[in-house]
Amino acid sequence: MVQLHFQRSQIQRFTYAITIITLVLFLLGMSVGSTGFTIFWPLTNDASSLQIMWDIRLPRTLAAWLAGALLGLAGAIAQGLFRNPLADPYLLGSASGATLGVALSLVVLSTTLFTENWLLRLGITSISFIGALVGVVITVILARGFQHTFRLLLAGVIVGVILAAISSFFAIMHPEILPAMQAFMLGTTSFAGWSACLLMSAVLISCCIVAWSLAKALDALTLGELTAISLGLRLNFARGVLIVILALATGAAVSQVGLIAFVGLAAPHLVRSLIKVVHRTLLIYSTLIGGILLLAADILARGLIAPQELPVGLLTSILGGSYLLWLMHAGQNRAK
Repeated sequence: MVQLHFQRSQIQRFTYAITIITLVLFLLGMSVGSTGFTIFWPLTNDASSLQIMWDIRLPRTLAAWLAGALLGLAGAIAQGLFRNPLADPYLLGSASGATLGVALSLVVLSTTLFTENWLLRLGITSISFIGALVGVVITVILARGFQHTFRLLLAGVIVGVILAAISSFFAIMHPEILPAMQAFMLGTTSFAGWSACLLMSAVLISCCIVAWSLAKALDALTLGELTAISLGLRLNFARGVLIVILALATGAAVSQVGLIAFVGLAAPHLVRSLIKVVHRTLLIYSTLIGGILLLAADILARGLIAPQELPVGLLTSILGGSYLLWLMHAGQNRAK
């Protein structure tokens, strides 16, 4: 009873901390721009300041949080699904498939990533998701189903390399999309507007509801496949639905902000290092932490070398790689 009370109080403190950090980051996100740090008060009479806040900084800040939340959720699903703490949302060829979908959409729709046209934005997202789903389907076919985790991971690596090569081929054959593809590959939130926010919000809510309903299946998988089957779970069905959710969340995030490294991998790690929770809680907190990580990285990317701007994917790669190196070093020290 004492231990349960302690765990509840720990989760409450963690929730309060996440809430406060998120609010602070949202305020910073609306304050940091190419001209430096400025505060926009909601009651200001300056029309240009209001327009900058409403049309540029607020949707960009929200889009960064939503994309990070999607990647955090996908990372928690991937790590639970494959029972591997090094699993990330870009496994199974979903990210490479989404990249190929974006390249195809830029060629077919003759548009750019910076478009605010709702139909064009929906077209880019739809083709990107289809590409992510196709990559996953090819991976599952090559792995001959969901039963063998190692075969799935190996097939995902192979499919990812092939689809990435095809994306590069399209970029070479159509040089006009090279600048957009370069920004996409490095990761950026600068082309995300209100339409991107609405799309990612809808996907995030849908994915969270379905993933949360299957959290018990992820808990059972941590005990082993035989144990999960003995508990009466429809394991193949649960795996199939979770893989679709993984592809949908990854495809939606990648199509709007490009390839963002390490957020989906680091978010569940941070949650587990701070509190001990089951997957039903882990999925929620990984989603929140993922949003915080990408939003914080986006603020740094805007402010470090202002008025120029770093690609946020480049920054997350540096910070995420450093975090994993620290984890590896800490693990080696504990092993001694």
